Amino acid sequence: MSDNTASTTSTEKAKGARVGEVTTAGRDKTIKVVVSYVAKHPKYGKYVRRRTVLHAHDEGNEANVGDRVEVVPCRPMSKTKTWKLSRIMSSRAS
Repeated sequence: MSDNTASTTSTEKAKGARVGEVTTAGRDKTIKVVVSYVAKHPKYGKYVRRRTVLHAHDEGNEANVGDRVEVVPCRPMSKTKTWKLSRIMSSRAS
């Protein structure tokens, strides 16, 4: 049988992970991540842009506004914060 490990490499996406852009990083250990996607309108069939706003835990205050990050689900840390920063995929040029 093949040996499957639970660890992920830098190119693999963790289970339930989402990739988005940091829009707010002003709060201590918290970032706001916007995940954009395209969905088909149920009645008219036109593809429309949608977005999901996630509040994520950033333990080391590493992420900055404009960074592309990967967040993974975790236990609820507050009323709205149920995601955790997994990694910074690319940072915005300063």
